[in-house]
Amino acid sequence: MDLWDPHAVLGLAAVLTTAFLLGIVHGITPDEHTWPITFSYSIGGYSTRRGLVAGLTFSLAFTVQRALASELAYLAMDRWFTAGPLDYVIYVVVGGVMVLAGWQITRGRHWHVFGSHALPGGEIRDPRPWMPLVHGFIAGWGFGAFAMIIYTVLAPQMPSAWVAWLPGAFFGLGTMAMQAGAGACFGWIASRLRLTAAAIRQVTLTTAGKTLTWGGLLFVAGGAFGMLWPGLAGWSVTTGLRVHNLDHIGLAFVLVMTSVLGVGVSALVRGTAAAARQERSAQAGGAV
Repeated sequence: MDLWDPHAVLGLAAVLTTAFLLGIVHGITPDEHTWPITFSYSIGGYSTRRGLVAGLTFSLAFTVQRALASELAYLAMDRWFTAGPLDYVIYVVVGGVMVLAGWQITRGRHWHVFGSHALPGGEIRDPRPWMPLVHGFIAGWGFGAFAMIIYTVLAPQMPSAWVAWLPGAFFGLGTMAMQAGAGACFGWIASRLRLTAAAIRQVTLTTAGKTLTWGGLLFVAGGAFGMLWPGLAGWSVTTGLRVHNLDHIGLAFVLVMTSVLGVGVSALVRGTAAAARQERSAQAGGAV
């Protein structure tokens, strides 16, 4: 089974298997539409269970979107969401939602449809349950090599419109399997920090807020850059690896690495070190 370049003629079982395996590859490789958001909400859950739930919630909405887009592709409506510039628009929209989510966490704001209210003292807040869902559905409209295969190769091979959503759904389920596991892993890492429970919550939520805020700003900037200078934004370096998301290093790879490693992981490391120093100072003061 060729996941790099699936054949144009496949049986139903082969199509769905290919879609699921592509979803697994998509979920485990660095992807700008999944990893920054999964990392943020999973770390912000500061437990294995909440990290797992965050990964599942995000990827469930992503799966619904991909199933819908697969159906639309079968109906020959994919030209409306496969245009090159639209991917940069999605960057801007996703980035904007990330910034709002990060602000809600770090500023203690609870957003409603018609406004918001502040908590006393600007207390840091846990992510709201609906936030990963919104992110998952919006991010799913991003277009790349995986989407190209689903929409132009696999979905059109479905025998009827009644089942045309299945390739997108199976792709989403493969992604969900990896993202749920990643979410649980990130949550477990957060829960194992050598800090008090209160310090863990403070550090991990601050990390989530920073990753969403600064990562979101990077996405907005990247999307704006792509819309203004698409030729430059499309420049990339070939790695020689025949694995989608790893075959080229370009704007997408830079966004995911900068958001997760440059902002998220570094914020977690610095925050943990600072909290540990504070706890040692408090213990030393108490001993005196």
